[in-house]
Amino acid sequence: MTILAPASPAADDALGTSAARTRSTVLERQIREDPGRFRVLTGDRPTGRLHLGHYFGTLHNRVRLQNLGAELFVIIADYQVLTDRDVADDLTRHVEELVLDHLAIGVDPERSTVFTHSAVPALNQLLLPFLSLVSVAELNRNPTVKDEIAHSRQSAVSGLMFTYPVHQAADILFCKADLVPVGQDQLPHLEITRTVARRFNERYGAVFPEPEALLSDAPLLLGTDGGKMSKSRGNAIALAADADETARLIKGAKTDSERHISYDPAGRPEVASLLLLAALCQGRAPEEVAADIGSAGAAALKRTVTESVNEYLAPIRSRRAEYARDRAYLRRVLREGNERARSVADATLAEVRTAMNSHY
Repeated sequence: MTILAPASPAADDALGTSAARTRSTVLERQIREDPGRFRVLTGDRPTGRLHLGHYFGTLHNRVRLQNLGAELFVIIADYQVLTDRDVADDLTRHVEELVLDHLAIGVDPERSTVFTHSAVPALNQLLLPFLSLVSVAELNRNPTVKDEIAHSRQSAVSGLMFTYPVHQAADILFCKADLVPVGQDQLPHLEITRTVARRFNERYGAVFPEPEALLSDAPLLLGTDGGKMSKSRGNAIALAADADETARLIKGAKTDSERHISYDPAGRPEVASLLLLAALCQGRAPEEVAADIGSAGAAALKRTVTESVNEYLAPIRSRRAEYARDRAYLRRVLREGNERARSVADATLAEVRTAMNSHY
């Protein structure tokens, strides 16, 4: 799940964003009418603490879909940490942190399935037949893969990076998810998944749905340095941060020299991002927050943002601290989620083997 950044019309057309936005409007109406018809797959790589950009970009939407009645699968993609890293550092802690974050924001393990990638062998067995359904040229043209390769942390790009979209197809199709909340940069990956599903069905018989993208309308939140909010850049406010750490990070956030506070995303992006963050926490428009601050300056802006964020996160932090005291419960959530995911994956793999005439 990725926060949507503003894009040009040409970029939208290249990624198929315009059509996806139109379809997402229809999907939202269908979700309201009959949420139980949808099975949703979403998730994250356990590479560090989730932050406010993740929360307003995708996490709160997962809880919304769950609470509406859609069936939610949340994958903790531990194998995929190796996509752009030579080793998976501190993996156990990062996995537990992800579970804590999801429980704290309201993901209910009684209604949703939270599981780790590596614990579902049948899911990963789908990768080989799926790879036979796409060409090297198709993988090579994927703009998201190109970008990820350009920003890879590896000294040499591994084969896992190249096949990442097909691995994601297995993540989505093992549970026959028909709805995948994504940011626009993930649309090429989802199109590969749709291609894999369609070609498998054409070649072997109808087994898989062609999952649809549910595009988020989440706005872009900048990091405290004015760049993209990121786990790895040290410019994000983590959900796990305490009130003091949050205040320190916001105090050091980049603004500008103009004293009067106004909401101008194009001309004053750093100030606008802070106003937007406060507005999201307050449930108001950023223009209203700006009007309240007026000519009080950046210090008043940061004070407003700090108070808004800390008040908003207080109940989430309280629940997180409570869950963190019971590590046995975290392990049980994962164990039960893994068992459910394995059961679903085993059934899907059995269908695949039957369709491919490979039961021996």
